[in-house]
Amino acid sequence: MAITAALVKELRERSGAGMMECKKALVETDGDIEAAIELMRKSGQAKADKKAGRVAAEGLIAIKTTDDAKAVAIAEVNCETDFVAKEAAFIEFVDNVAARVLADKPDSVEALSAMAVIDGGSSINETRSELINKIGENMSVRRFERIDATGSISSYKHGVRIAVVVDIENGDDALGKDIAMHIAASRPSCISEQDVDQALLQKERDIFVAQAAESGKPENIIEKMVEGRIKKYLKEITLMGQPFVKDPDQTIEQLLKSKGATIHRFVRYEVGEGIEKKVENFADEVAAQIGS
Repeated sequence: MAITAALVKELRERSGAGMMECKKALVETDGDIEAAIELMRKSGQAKADKKAGRVAAEGLIAIKTTDDAKAVAIAEVNCETDFVAKEAAFIEFVDNVAARVLADKPDSVEALSAMAVIDGGSSINETRSELINKIGENMSVRRFERIDATGSISSYKHGVRIAVVVDIENGDDALGKDIAMHIAASRPSCISEQDVDQALLQKERDIFVAQAAESGKPENIIEKMVEGRIKKYLKEITLMGQPFVKDPDQTIEQLLKSKGATIHRFVRYEVGEGIEKKVENFADEVAAQIGS
């Protein structure tokens, strides 16, 4: 079987090994990439692939904004431990990933991973594999978004785990940061009631109906109870309905109206949200390490 450049490139990205080592392994296995990986693992060359199955739920979020605050990129890159998230090389990698999103507008993680981490350098995926080999932990570029603002961009980072970007019109920097800080703390699902997923809303309504029915009250009273709970639910999950964290006597909607400002879009990322972490018994983990 012919050993193509594309085949060598794929093995290099998966294994983190050098080009010549990859080509040699593919020649020895007649182009079978899985057999080549197994061969390289036996010789200790394929480190990145071995770590690929390990859960990476820690990491960092980077934000990059254009000088005119008219566009922003936010990106999350995961690793296995918070110790690695503090490594200078990892921090630089995450910053470079966000910068590439801002500059080149990729449409998927796959497209982003194939781009050069810096102009003229290795691809993001190749650099990621090299870091896995160097640091010894699995890493993954999880997600990103790029916003071209209708108004201007404001952002806020709460430590290293939560980051928010907001597209706000007719608001100054202080207001934009306040709104972003509020979103970080209050986790709204969307901007207003019109943006709420109707299937999700119906699901909540069905739950409220079932709960209210157990009260034994008349149907007209149950209907009022359900509508009351729906209104409360919508205030909790929509940005406009939430009380402003710095002044709970007014809602975000009231705050924005008083300033003549409008929120067009927001993105809130929290490191590792939605990733199921493996929980291990520490004593068992130590025993397993001693046994191995």
